[in-house]
Amino acid sequence: MASGIVNIRRDVDDKFYRYRMPLLTTKIEGKGNGIKTVIPNMSDVARALSRPPTYTTKFFGCELGAQTSFDEKNDRYIVNGAHDANRLRELLDVFIDKFVLCKSCKNPETELVILKIGRSEDIIRDCKACGERTGIDMRHKLTTFILKNPPVKIKKGKNKNTGDAAGGDGNADGAGGESDDELTKKIKAEAADLNTDAALAKEDWSADTSPEAVKQRVKALEGSLAATVLGGDDEGSDEDANSPYSQLGRWIEENRGDGAEDSKAHAIAIYKKAEELGIEKKHKTVLIVVQTLFTEDILTELPKYVALLTKIVTSEKHQKSLLGGIEVLVGLSHPDLVPAVPKILMALYQADVLEEEVVTQWGKHVSKKYVDKDTSKKVRKASEPFLKWLEEAEDDEDDDEGDDE
Repeated sequence: MASGIVNIRRDVDDKFYRYRMPLLTTKIEGKGNGIKTVIPNMSDVARALSRPPTYTTKFFGCELGAQTSFDEKNDRYIVNGAHDANRLRELLDVFIDKFVLCKSCKNPETELVILKIGRSEDIIRDCKACGERTGIDMRHKLTTFILKNPPVKIKKGKNKNTGDAAGGDGNADGAGGESDDELTKKIKAEAADLNTDAALAKEDWSADTSPEAVKQRVKALEGSLAATVLGGDDEGSDEDANSPYSQLGRWIEENRGDGAEDSKAHAIAIYKKAEELGIEKKHKTVLIVVQTLFTEDILTELPKYVALLTKIVTSEKHQKSLLGGIEVLVGLSHPDLVPAVPKILMALYQADVLEEEVVTQWGKHVSKKYVDKDTSKKVRKASEPFLKWLEEAEDDEDDDEGDDE
C-alpha cells in the first residue's frame, strides 16, 4: 500500500482491504498560548469516512479537552494546543470505532441517522453493508454537537454510465476541463513507441504449463503458499487475508522480482496461480493483478504482460476493473504517474486490451468505486488528451468514409 494511504480499520492487515483513507497529517502553528495544531487533510480523511470534517475535529477537542475551530470555506480545521500526529491518529481510530464502524459487521459503510422518540433524540449507524442499525453511545460529548449540527442527507441517484450494477456509487460528475493540445500532439508523435507486440497475445497458454514446468522456468515461483480454492466466491471477503484475491496479490508481490528474467513465464505462472485459486475469470482478479504486478515503470512493463492482460480481460466488466486498477496505481500508489495516464491508456488501447467505447465512457464520468472522488477526477483529467485523440481519430475515419462515397 502506498505511503500516506491506510486502511480505515488499521487493525486489518490486508493490502487489499477496500476501505481506505489518507493518513492523518498535522502541522503545528503559533507559539506560547497561541500554539495550535492544524490538520491540513482533515476534509480528505472525513470524506473517506463519509462524515463531516467538523465531527472528527470536534471529537479531537472533546477527547483532548481542547477548543477547536473550523473554517470550512478555506478548508481549515484546528485543535488548540500542540498535539502529536500519532496521538491524533489513535484518537481517529477511536472515532471510527464509536461513530463509523457498524457494531454488527464492523464495516465502515454506514450513515448517521438521528431518530426522534418523543422528546428524546438518538443517533444510530445505518449500515449499508449488512442492513443493521446500531446505536451510538449518547453519553459522549460529541453527540450533543451532532444533534445541533445534523448530518446532511446525500441523495444518490442511479447513473447508467458509471460503475457496475452491483458496485457503482451512483455519484458521477463530468470530468470537464480543457485538453492540452501540445500533449495530444506528443501522444500522436510517440504512439509508435507504445506499440506492443500483438503476437504475445497469441501465446499457447496450454503448452507445457504444468506446475513442474512452470516451477522450472520461473525458479519455483509457487514458494510456500498453500493452494486454497474457495469455490463460489465471486468477490471474496475484503477483510479476509486468506481470500483468494489476497492470496493472489501477495503471491504476485512476493514473486515480482523473478519476472524480470522471464516475463513470459512469469505471466503464465500468474495466470496458473489465479486458475489454481479459481478466480482466473473474475473481474476483480484484473484489479488485483494491475495493483500488484505493475510499478512506477508500468510503461516499460506493459508490453511484457500484454498476453496476460488479453487472457484475463474478456468483457466490459473486466475492462472497467482494469481501468479501476489503473486509477489506484497512478492515483494512490504512484501519484507521479498521473501525467503518464494518456500513454498508459494508449498502450492498452493499441494492444486491444481496452475498447474505445469503454474507455470513452470511463473518461467522461467520475466515480468513487475504486478511489476517492478527487483522485478519480484527477486521473480522468489527465486522460483527456488521449480521449481527444480517440475522438479526432474517429472523426478522421468518418471523413474518409465520406470521401469514398
